[in-house]
Amino acid sequence: MVSKILIANRGEIAIRIMRACKELGIKSVAVYSEVDKYALFTKYADEAYLLGPAPASQSYLNIEKIIEITGECNADAIHPGYGFLSENPNFAEACEKAGITFIGPPSDVLKITGNKVAARKEAIKARVPIITGMDECSSDLKHIKDIVHKIGYPVIIKPANGGGGIGMSIIHSEDELEKAIAISSSIAQSTFGIKNIYIEKYIEHPRHIEFQILADKHGNIVHLGERECSIQRNYGKIIEESPSVALNAKIRQQMGKQAVKLARSINYIGAGTVEFIYSKGDYYFLEVNARIQVEHGVTEMVTGIDLVKEQIRIASDLPLSVRQKDVQLHGWAIECRINAEDPMRNFMPSPGKLRGYRSPGGVGIRVDSGVHNGYTIPDCYHPMISKLIAHGRDRNETILRMRRALYEYIIVGVKTNIILHKVIMENPRFVSGDLETGFIQRETGLQVNMRRITERDNPLIERLSEIFNFKEES
Repeated sequence: MVSKILIANRGEIAIRIMRACKELGIKSVAVYSEVDKYALFTKYADEAYLLGPAPASQSYLNIEKIIEITGECNADAIHPGYGFLSENPNFAEACEKAGITFIGPPSDVLKITGNKVAARKEAIKARVPIITGMDECSSDLKHIKDIVHKIGYPVIIKPANGGGGIGMSIIHSEDELEKAIAISSSIAQSTFGIKNIYIEKYIEHPRHIEFQILADKHGNIVHLGERECSIQRNYGKIIEESPSVALNAKIRQQMGKQAVKLARSINYIGAGTVEFIYSKGDYYFLEVNARIQVEHGVTEMVTGIDLVKEQIRIASDLPLSVRQKDVQLHGWAIECRINAEDPMRNFMPSPGKLRGYRSPGGVGIRVDSGVHNGYTIPDCYHPMISKLIAHGRDRNETILRMRRALYEYIIVGVKTNIILHKVIMENPRFVSGDLETGFIQRETGLQVNMRRITERDNPLIERLSEIFNFKEES
């Protein structure tokens, strides 16, 4: 087992990894930017080191500095969390060359999974169902137009090396195509360093279903069931749940086997997800996310398996602690991503100081957070406050439990999207399980209901704020 892990990340995922380290008796090391100097994760770690004077937005991307600190503090492993350098093959390769254990897939695997066309080719080789699309990424306008004419509208454009919905757009006609290509290519270049884009047929009203996989270095690969991630805004996930109401046992088994088959085909090692588009009983490979996911907690709740501990075991050359026959889903889990943003003003980010913070608790509630009362949410990172997870015996109980938890969640000082989550948890379509990736765009009454529920819940929020002495500044 590795003995000391540097966490090349920040916020709640850094604390999540440190908790696993604490339970395993492993020392944890934090690295931080100037703006994170007083953040909770830097105090929770056994050791903490400043990443240097670089701009805060770039600090966690400084491969050379992170490797240097790892050597100075004698850490024998690095956990990249999610985002930042987590799927960067150059970072994994730098760790390999320095003799540092990278807690994730090898660099050669990341080169495949990080490129949509390369991953698609592997899916074809493994005979996993795919959507009609490009065989090669490109930035050549004429070539892209020719491909689109063959595929037919609507199509979806994605940066070749992208993720998280960045630079993606759906095109319904020739009039939109050229402008969309230019925008996506520009975003791809500025965000991912490669301007090539990828185009495939757009499936109307799809569900986003992903399968969690674990693969060790001894040839053992398992899947831990699915997560439904269809509640999205601008391709970014907002609510996730496990299992999915759309899948029966037969389809779940089929898709799980396909996920494992693809992982084995590319010699995958570590934790990751194989993502699918699901529509009307058919499913198609979307991509592989070669890291721990933001939403991994819902899988932990229904399986009882600690995914971060499994990552550390795998990186330490130990076999998986479970076999496929051991994996069982118990109950239902739903996650709401709580962000500092204003859903009443087009989700404008709302950085600032938390003048009051009281998270919910009780049976079946988990809060993964990196903030505290008095903490200032910076304006240079994604404004996530926490991940609120509810677990119950079935989906109905879990929804009711999540409603109660959202009702208890008090945050003063910044605007949050809690009100949006409240509205969705009471939405008849959501409650019935009628989900698709365009859910938020198509539910036109969300704004009206947010105002209604704000008025309904304000008295409780004011009473609780008074108890905890939380006051908005005038």
